[in-house]
Amino acid sequence: MAINDSSVNQLASEQKKLEANYNALRLENLALDLTRGKPSSAQLNLSNKLDGILEDFFLLQDGTDVRNYGGIRGIPEARDMGALFLDVDPSNVMVGGNSSLTLMYQYVEHMLPIWRSESSTIKFICVTPGYDRHFTICEQFSIEMISVKLTNDGPDMERIFSLVENDSSIKGIWCVPKYSNPTGHTYSKKTVQSFAQLGKVAGDNFRIIWDNAYAVHHLGDTPEKLENIKWACEKEGTADNVVMFASTSKVTFAGGGISFFSSSHKNLDDFEKYLSAQLIGFDKVNQLRHVRFLKNELAITEHMKKHKEIIQPKFALVEAKLNTSFAGKNIATWTKPNGGYFVSLDTTHKVADKVVNLASAVGVKLTPAGATYPYGRDPNNSNIRIAPTYPPMSELEKAMDVLVLCIELATVNHLVNI
Repeated sequence: MAINDSSVNQLASEQKKLEANYNALRLENLALDLTRGKPSSAQLNLSNKLDGILEDFFLLQDGTDVRNYGGIRGIPEARDMGALFLDVDPSNVMVGGNSSLTLMYQYVEHMLPIWRSESSTIKFICVTPGYDRHFTICEQFSIEMISVKLTNDGPDMERIFSLVENDSSIKGIWCVPKYSNPTGHTYSKKTVQSFAQLGKVAGDNFRIIWDNAYAVHHLGDTPEKLENIKWACEKEGTADNVVMFASTSKVTFAGGGISFFSSSHKNLDDFEKYLSAQLIGFDKVNQLRHVRFLKNELAITEHMKKHKEIIQPKFALVEAKLNTSFAGKNIATWTKPNGGYFVSLDTTHKVADKVVNLASAVGVKLTPAGATYPYGRDPNNSNIRIAPTYPPMSELEKAMDVLVLCIELATVNHLVNI
């Protein structure tokens, strides 16, 4: 019988049992963390050969010494690698430092004077649930955020077109198009083709920020395919409206990777001019290390299979725990991603904040309720982002047991009090 269908007496009995189990957890002094999608130590160890791989040889094929100044767009070999990640021509790629988030921040900052010359208010569309750090960038620059719901095929494109057509102050949209954070969805071919037409409605300075962070992060044996937005935009004459980002942050070292930016030649020229006032060049030594280590498309594929072998069992554990605990109970729904770093769970009732607080009180940290929505406000107070990659299997299993108990207890408490 589903908890929702239980009688008052049954709910009271269930509440008492759950509270006893919960109080027992307090004695365990847990310190578990499911807050962020970090690679585990085992994953990081896969790239230990980066250290020392150059063997005192710092020259490129053309004789350039990567230890010296210059070359904002990155070394040619690393631009070739970025082209593999983003499925574009190397001439459309810039290679940055260890963080694609930094490049995104800098790109938005670079566009602000243009946008402000066109509108006193700047707005962005934010696909929800979505990536909290995208929203933080908007808050940093006082950009107003408008939520648009993510569907199984991608964002609600009908609503996006309606918004953009009727509000010229909307200057951009945040997207994680493949294995989305946090749901794991990949945008459909039809959705990508619709995105390519947005520039015709929104104008030249509207930007689709295509954060393809999980382009090579597959969990299943049949990787999902994302339609090439660059080609789609070129076909529609809107190539200037899309800017693409990726990185090796979860491929090699999370704090020591390289990042990629890709767009039209015009956008690359403009962005390079902006960056040249603050830097002479990114870390070309690290770029060369990654080229020597990752080598080519086949090597990248084989490297990512090793990642999958480590993290796929963790996602399977999360699915098993949720399915065993909640199947048929009408307490929660969740995604079963084929790639990426997260599982997105929605409680049936508006109790996400209660779940997070209950878990925190017994030593299990979860991403704050509402974090996957602009301004930290989930209108349904239901979404919880689960990040299973970092903890060892034994800790993940314990954390999931705690999460399940907290969801059950928060739901029963809610039903008893309504």
